[in-house]
Amino acid sequence: MLFCFGYGYVAQFMGGIGTSQSSQGKGKFIYKRGLFSKEICESIEKADSLLISIPPEEEGDILVPYIKETVSSFTHLQWIGYLSSTNVYGDHQGQWVNEDSATNPTSQQGMARLKAETQWLELSEKTSLPLHIFRLAGMYGPERNVLEDLRAEKAQRILKEGLVFSRIHIADIVQTLKASMRTPHPGRIYNIADNEPAPSHEVIRYGAELLGILPPPLIPFEEATLSPLARSFYNDSKRISNQRLLKELTSHLLFPTYREGLASIYASIKQSV
Repeated sequence: MLFCFGYGYVAQFMGGIGTSQSSQGKGKFIYKRGLFSKEICESIEKADSLLISIPPEEEGDILVPYIKETVSSFTHLQWIGYLSSTNVYGDHQGQWVNEDSATNPTSQQGMARLKAETQWLELSEKTSLPLHIFRLAGMYGPERNVLEDLRAEKAQRILKEGLVFSRIHIADIVQTLKASMRTPHPGRIYNIADNEPAPSHEVIRYGAELLGILPPPLIPFEEATLSPLARSFYNDSKRISNQRLLKELTSHLLFPTYREGLASIYASIKQSV
């Protein structure tokens, strides 16, 4: 059984049971910070795998201090997965990066992710917990994609010369995590990204072609209206290598590029209309 701390987009596709921060969430249990409830402890005792997807705070991961205090309740687990992000690498000026590349995050979110990774790795080394870290590229899938943005007239085609992003379909995240659960390699770090990094404006243009509409006009980055968080995504340019994933966990992706992924989503949209 899989227990999930954080029951967001990935955890819902993975199944199992897990926690939300409020009663409005989709998790079975409520957990914010502090001691684990009796119900959470009993469920973890029945689980063989644990997935952590709670976003870190400035001081790192809120779970680590409490797991340190109750580590004996987790030693029976066969697999622990921590969902991190490729923003830990920072800016590599469009060059390819792999799991051994330098981590120099430029955003607060990236710094918090890297700190949380360090906390988990230190805890794993001290306790032999079977930790795996997964650095996710830009995630998309049903109800969370540029087709929905285009239909809602929220998509902006922003041009910043030399900028590329890596991305990954939710189905390939799930495929990768389940493959790791079947063949654990504790201490391993994996990038989860597809085969083709690309500028976001190209992805939006392709989405518009699928929908049979004109793409939004290109907007120079300097003129774009963006929130501080959205603007921070344009600070880093890098191509995320998925070679370790393909060699060790799965030999192929279900959606090797954004084209296959968006085409599949578009087919589902057409069927539901």
